[in-house]
Amino acid sequence: MSLVIDALGKKCPLPVIMLAKAAGGQPAGTEIAVLSDDPAAAIDIPAWCRLRGHTFLSTDGDRHTVRLEAQATGVRPEG
Repeated sequence: MSLVIDALGKKCPLPVIMLAKAAGGQPAGTEIAVLSDDPAAAIDIPAWCRLRGHTFLSTDGDRHTVRLEAQATGVRPEG
């Protein structure tokens, strides 16, 4: 499954807030592309991924792509 978030024209912290809201309840493996022309998004989105345990895949111009991992539920697997 994949989603696209259009955050073009929105300034920090809105692109990350929109990403976090869209990620809620999505299954692991979901890819989300955030379209953002705010330069801070190139820093904020990878940082959000590190903090939440998701995988930052790439930045291509104004498109920042992440993959949600099992931690998307807020529960870390034991082991």
